[in-house]
Amino acid sequence: MTASLQWFLRRTHNIAALLLATMFASFVIQIVLRYVFNNPVGWTEELSILCWMWGILWGAAFVVSERDEVRFDILYGNVSERVRRVFTVITGVTLIALYGISLPAATSFVAFMKVERSAYLQVPISYLYSIYVIFAVACIVRYVWLVWLALRGPRPA
Repeated sequence: MTASLQWFLRRTHNIAALLLATMFASFVIQIVLRYVFNNPVGWTEELSILCWMWGILWGAAFVVSERDEVRFDILYGNVSERVRRVFTVITGVTLIALYGISLPAATSFVAFMKVERSAYLQVPISYLYSIYVIFAVACIVRYVWLVWLALRGPRPA
């Protein structure tokens, strides 16, 4: 990998860790305010949900590698390398098409939601939902790359 790609991957891991730490801190603050000071607040729950949603989609888009994904590969593991490449091309093209079809509607919805704000943090809802657009684009790029690798032939040992 190039140095710039390695730097980018490290930053994606940093952002995922920051989202998880923020979610945890918000959760602890929520417990302390609710049960110690008997003063429940809503912004902590909203922030936890926001960090959870962003963390899951961010992690799926940038942090989880192909080797780390959980798959049902009983059939995949018992066929030849050539058939595996065919499976990769079929599933890759299907996912590229599905994400590609959903992308204009998702982008339109995110743009439309700029007029709404979250209940406690008053953040535009479009900012909150924009992670799906980022996720979809990252998945399209990932599967284009995987289809390209599968079409090129078997990977060198």
